[in-house]
Amino acid sequence: MKKHLVYIIFGLMVMAQNASAQLLPNLGGQRVGISTLTFLKTDISPRSMALSGANLTLSADGMSAFHNPALMAQNERLHFTANDLVVGAGVHQAWLSSILPLKKSNSAFGASLNYFSSGAMKVRTEFQPTGTGELFYANQFAAGLSYSKALSDRFSFGANLKFVHERLAQYTNSTLAVDLGFLYTTDVKDFKFGIVVKNFGGNSSLSGDFLSVNFNRNAPTLDQYNVPTAFKLGASAKPIEKDDHSVLVAVQLEHPNDNSENIRLGVEYDFKELLFARIGYKINVLGENLPTLGVGYRATLKKNTVMVNYAVNPTQYLGTLHLFGLDFGINNDKR
Repeated sequence: MKKHLVYIIFGLMVMAQNASAQLLPNLGGQRVGISTLTFLKTDISPRSMALSGANLTLSADGMSAFHNPALMAQNERLHFTANDLVVGAGVHQAWLSSILPLKKSNSAFGASLNYFSSGAMKVRTEFQPTGTGELFYANQFAAGLSYSKALSDRFSFGANLKFVHERLAQYTNSTLAVDLGFLYTTDVKDFKFGIVVKNFGGNSSLSGDFLSVNFNRNAPTLDQYNVPTAFKLGASAKPIEKDDHSVLVAVQLEHPNDNSENIRLGVEYDFKELLFARIGYKINVLGENLPTLGVGYRATLKKNTVMVNYAVNPTQYLGTLHLFGLDFGINNDKR
């Protein structure tokens, strides 16, 4: 078992190194910086971050609405999830969500909140570069409502409608975006195939009372920008399932509207559905050339579950990111 796992991880890493320069040229790199509300691109799921974002076909849990809305219909428990991303320098991002499965109709509803805050920053001017004594904030959030339906034991779909709002000092911006997801499941090695369109929406711009500028410059213009839309294809399977051990292998292709195409690879080792070890690698993602890592632990309280997840993502420009998560699965069978 250990030998097979080492072979899988080693093979993925060798393939990633060779593919980075050959398979994916810088297609789309010229589009960098054309979208706004980029906090929507942050991976706020510990399990997903540990697998480098290869998340479209993961098993259903409290993060299903984030991974792929189509996964929600596979939930058998009422889930409450809370995650916290540590960036540093006062920058903070958090996630709260709940998912309610409806077994009779093979569907599920969900609600989520994705919140980002810069922390307090000093107001500076040309004549007071060390600060005026005032503070300002950059806060953003996305409040979502989700629905998923299983049309058969093989195929399901889902959607997540989000109201997105940001406040940069006295300026504000609001828009709508939607995630659309599809999932196909087979009975061969638990092979799954998923498609997601993430953050599909219109253009938006800041609004507010812009002060006149008198220092030989014109007042700023209010241009409109896209949300960070991405088209994703992903698949996963469990090539090893023996006794108390299993290994999941996931691969995902992403085509963002504001950056280059990239590939995500992930491997998850599961011991008795109790302990989890994860590793992932990103191909053609600038500044993220090291593997991502993560662990998980599931505890059972009567017929309820508590899942604790942790992930670490070393980056070149933001340092090492740490993501913690708690997921409560409540047994809602009627007795």
